[in-house]
Amino acid sequence: MIRVMVVDDEALIRTGFQRILDAADDIEVVAAVPGGQAVRTAEEICPDLVLLDIRMPDVDGLTVLAGLRRLPHPPVVAMLTTFDMDEYVAAALRSGAAGFLLKDTDPEELPFLVRALADGGTVLSSKVTRTVVDGYLEAGPQEPAARGLGRLTERERAVLVLIAEGLSNADIATRMHLSTGTVKDHVSAILTKLEVAGRVQAALLAERAGLLKAPQDPQCPGGPPDQQHQEGE
Repeated sequence: MIRVMVVDDEALIRTGFQRILDAADDIEVVAAVPGGQAVRTAEEICPDLVLLDIRMPDVDGLTVLAGLRRLPHPPVVAMLTTFDMDEYVAAALRSGAAGFLLKDTDPEELPFLVRALADGGTVLSSKVTRTVVDGYLEAGPQEPAARGLGRLTERERAVLVLIAEGLSNADIATRMHLSTGTVKDHVSAILTKLEVAGRVQAALLAERAGLLKAPQDPQCPGGPPDQQHQEGE
């Protein structure tokens, strides 16, 4: 069961998300609260995933995100907004948010997106993906991350490419013929070496570094990239 907390200043939004998600057999909304109660509630109930409004009158969504990230067992956090081009989105993703959803997301798609997030995937609204990437690239060079790319093993770089393609841990495990636990270990190593807060930030670094378009290293065994990604451990 995926335990979700919805954080929004509007009761109607909280109720709507709760009804949609509670209808799924494998998802339970364990709390639906305004921003001012979010960190304390999350500390008490330890949700797996938080859907967090990025703009609230009582407390800024980025402030709540920072508080959630400081918890002993921080939940996965996806930001919610009604804006297609929100200037806070890139900042939230750099701070460790795992995704970005518009509040008018198709109700039928919402449970699938929640499952992807809970499984370690990244979710970015197609309406704003290019804006998010451009905003991140305009933030300027990040030397620690650039150095970290050079420290990645060939296997970790392959995992990073699949992260950048939006695959969940389970999907990466299937693609590369690895166990999910092994993939989680690789992801943890990637985030540590890149010195980033989350998968989305790592994915955007891969985009900036050109890893999604780079030709195969002639010294990399296993044939073309697609074939290489499917090799076992």
